[in-house]
Amino acid sequence: MGNVEEVIVIGGGIGGLAAAYGIAKLGKRVTVLEQAQQFGEVGAGLQVGPNGLRALDELGVLEDVYKLAVFPRKHIFMDALGGTELSAVEFGDKFKESFGYPYIVIHRSDLHHVLLEHCRTLSNITFLTNHKVTNVEEHADFVELTCANGETLRAEAVVGADGIHSAARKLFTQAGPVPSKYVAYRFTVPMDEMTIDIDWDEKLTWIGPGIHLVQYPVRHKSVINQVAVFKSYRYNAESDDWGSIDELREMFKDCCPTIQESLKFVQEGFVSKLHDIESLDQWSTNRVTLLGDSAHAMLQYLAQGACQALEDAACLVDKLRSTSSVAAAFKEYEEERIPRTAQVQRGARKWGEIKHAEDEVTRLLRDTIMLNRRPDDYTYLEWLYKERKTASV
Repeated sequence: MGNVEEVIVIGGGIGGLAAAYGIAKLGKRVTVLEQAQQFGEVGAGLQVGPNGLRALDELGVLEDVYKLAVFPRKHIFMDALGGTELSAVEFGDKFKESFGYPYIVIHRSDLHHVLLEHCRTLSNITFLTNHKVTNVEEHADFVELTCANGETLRAEAVVGADGIHSAARKLFTQAGPVPSKYVAYRFTVPMDEMTIDIDWDEKLTWIGPGIHLVQYPVRHKSVINQVAVFKSYRYNAESDDWGSIDELREMFKDCCPTIQESLKFVQEGFVSKLHDIESLDQWSTNRVTLLGDSAHAMLQYLAQGACQALEDAACLVDKLRSTSSVAAAFKEYEEERIPRTAQVQRGARKWGEIKHAEDEVTRLLRDTIMLNRRPDDYTYLEWLYKERKTASV
């Protein structure tokens, strides 16, 4: 059966590694279980706002993240049909003064690599690959984890950072992910192959009825990350046979020439059906807690999935540092994080509805508001990015 480990983190993604690194720096022995054959991240670009950067700073890895990041000057919202600018958010000095940090874009695997390399500097972190956890059972003195490879592990405390299909979450709910009927095609294009005239010091989001396209550079501006999202009118809960490239082309067919040119590269894409989960009333027991998508998977419309996982990690480390009991730390962590993440989940759903509005009147109201706000007006962002006074301060 083996020994009882001190802390096991289920999942070696961005949230899991951030938590493992922070907890290990407290002096605890941490084992990270990864279901894949090796540690790595799929996907392409990632946006990290000031709240995510603040968490990375608290964890002590921000400087190395900055070395691999691109710092856009602003985020421009464009009308996907007409090709005109609707609004912008400047990421200059006023933005940094308002929120304490800039806004970055980075390749997802680059951020993951920074966290993994920091973890590897600590001798009290052990990594186990090919360990997909299928069952989590809590006992009075330990937690027992059953893995698909036949192994059973025990730990004094467990952090379930095992994603939207989390095994650990089954301790709290049997409800599965909630489909949004939207599909995302993620694809990267070498900068020298992009044939559109765009200032790549900026990040662009093109919005239209049931669609949007995000574009920004990563890897020192050598690669353009693109994400094309659309609502599938062929959605079928019983089948995966929906959300095809033909559907994508149909949904984007009325868009401006810049988008048509950008979508020529879409076959290279990494496709995902977009889901979130309903917010939980509880995600901690005396010995188990959840983190990241396993606790609060959200739609990506506020670019907060990774940021909220990083906030989770920083908060959990803070609670474990200031509280002698793991159970008490998990409880304080849950009490602080559940309202915050539920708010962001709701915000992401709502912003998706606004961004993809199909009704003509709704679109007119949205566009009027966007056209009449200044690029350095951060009123709508304060709830998301401003430093929050935590319960332990």
